[in-house]
Amino acid sequence: MSGSTLRYGDKVVIVTGGSKGIGRGIVKVFVENGAKVVFCARGVAAGQALEAELNRAGPGSCKFVPCDISKEEDIKRLISVTEELAGQTADTLATIKEGENAQLLGRMGTEAESGLAALYLAADATFCTGIDLLLSGGAELNYGYKSQVP
Repeated sequence: MSGSTLRYGDKVVIVTGGSKGIGRGIVKVFVENGAKVVFCARGVAAGQALEAELNRAGPGSCKFVPCDISKEEDIKRLISVTEELAGQTADTLATIKEGENAQLLGRMGTEAESGLAALYLAADATFCTGIDLLLSGGAELNYGYKSQVP
């Protein structure tokens, strides 16, 4: 596909924390839609691997810039990864299952779903002055078990 037929073929996107989790999903979706993406993260090996993978796949391209955005001279870290936080509890698998059961769909959201939400928010919606998009699987509806999946 040529850049003129791709939704983001003539756009540049900057993503912080782009080597894993939500950031990785955002980088991947924008590259798949033709964007030129610059992303940074602390995980050098993961960032370099993602850069190579996505540049082979295209149709867009990406450039990884290693940085620790939790340091004052860099951008402060904004996103924590669910599995990493669950790993700090006494029972990692039970904590993850508890989180999944708090979702109406009975699972956590995926990196790709997060990327698609970011792609939607980046649309050229010139008359849209703001939007609240909850990407939560319904977790905010109430606390406790609510999975509708048997």
